[in-house]
Amino acid sequence: MGRLDGVRVLVTGGTSGIGLAMAQALAEAGARVALTGRSADRAAAVAARIPRVIGIGMDVRDEAAVERGVEEAFGGLGGLDLLVNNAGLGMRTVNPAFAVRPQGFWQVPVEGFRAVVDTNLTGYFLVARSVVPRLLEAGAGRVVNISMNHGTMNRRGFVPYGPSRAGSEALSRIMAADLADSPVRVNLLLPGGATQTGMVDGLERPAGMPVLPASVMADPIRWLASPEAADVHDERIVANGFDAWLAARRAAG
Repeated sequence: MGRLDGVRVLVTGGTSGIGLAMAQALAEAGARVALTGRSADRAAAVAARIPRVIGIGMDVRDEAAVERGVEEAFGGLGGLDLLVNNAGLGMRTVNPAFAVRPQGFWQVPVEGFRAVVDTNLTGYFLVARSVVPRLLEAGAGRVVNISMNHGTMNRRGFVPYGPSRAGSEALSRIMAADLADSPVRVNLLLPGGATQTGMVDGLERPAGMPVLPASVMADPIRWLASPEAADVHDERIVANGFDAWLAARRAAG
């Protein structure tokens, strides 16, 4: 992937896992990045280890916190070119043994259900709702919403994670439709399988269960921030098949 000097990016949930992998990849390519986490201290500590990155405390479930965080990102970066909606909670929030002992939806604690949906779905809405008007005013911008495999969305024992990610993917497609005639581009990006993050670290899981490295997101997110992707809109890109997808796109174009 080419250089991204001058590109300004906000990555939510960027203190660990695929969010951190994307923030690092973008910064290494020359982009200036604001990463967020619920703990401002942790976000600042993580960001301090990566050149061209600032850390911002933001609870994506809280409208006021989102407005403050987005304002801080715009001020700290001098504007914004790309939003990466990534902040999320996984199944461990409601069932630490979900990979080997799935539980019925009726066993899910109500507060756990709400926390996951508020983060994975409402959080995407709140951050995009705050960022996109600024991109429209600037006359350009991009949004990448992080999703998961469709199989994960309807897997046994995956309430509330599956429905929350299905909802965020539907939200993304509607965002793309609403912005089709605007200068703002919206796309989906997903790893393509279970990924080495805090959601699976130390997890009891079936023998032989494949786990992708978080770095699988590096090349596709850098490409989505690049000039080549300026007109890419309403695509669903699977990171572990990205090379083949991009080769086919270039061959067709």
